[in-house]
Amino acid sequence: MKNKKQSSRKEILELENPYFDLQAEMGFTKHMGGLKTTRELIELCHIGKDTYILDVGCGVGMSACYIAKKYGCRVVGVDIREEMIARSTERAERDGVEGRVEFGVADAQDLPFEDALFDAVISESITAFPEDKREAVSEYVRVAKPGGYVGLNEATWIKTPIPTEVVEYVFRSAGGCKPETSDGWEELLEGSRLRDIVVKTYKFPIGQFVSDIRMVGFRGIFKACGGLLSLYLKSSAHREAIKEMKKEGWKHPKKLLEYFGYGIYVGRK
Repeated sequence: MKNKKQSSRKEILELENPYFDLQAEMGFTKHMGGLKTTRELIELCHIGKDTYILDVGCGVGMSACYIAKKYGCRVVGVDIREEMIARSTERAERDGVEGRVEFGVADAQDLPFEDALFDAVISESITAFPEDKREAVSEYVRVAKPGGYVGLNEATWIKTPIPTEVVEYVFRSAGGCKPETSDGWEELLEGSRLRDIVVKTYKFPIGQFVSDIRMVGFRGIFKACGGLLSLYLKSSAHREAIKEMKKEGWKHPKKLLEYFGYGIYVGRK
């Protein structure tokens, strides 16, 4: 599932962006709104037992495995990082869903699948990162079946105009994240000729940590903390990245939560 263009993009990510590297090693990825939002996305995409699903930017496989276990359907998860795919495969084995979930390396902007293959294509906290969001969304639509759904759960500017310091903070602290307004995300779906578009926006949840615990369980949280500690102890590069991320977290702009939130965007092909 990987070509030269994907390999080049992966190398750039590794050199310039330790954000996802740390998450892969910890075995833990964050989705905006946590499990509650994932469930809402599933409902809006009409996912059930007989649906065939693509999870773009699957991270460590949390949503893909949850969907396969909860609904008994087939799921394919792709991510540009090999480390994420390794963690996803381990999670599928732990959750006993390895027979229903398949993982592989792929770029959201160049998906290695034939046209009209999946009943639903979902992406959580990923489409705000590619160089060309329009190209990524077009790929999601291309591999969805006619009548199928494309659903995003993405970082969103909920108030404008956005102060420069807020834009720069989100970009630095969230690994190069470039949110859109709700209108911007909606236009991307409309531009890819999706119909029956649903838009729901939310402020950043104060109880995000509680939602994360529900998604992965206390055992998963402790394992992630252990992975972070291990990285800190064994790698000077990761120590610097962790320190920088911690520093960024403490000095966020005072009005950050007035502008930064998330949204669910679903359309039908």
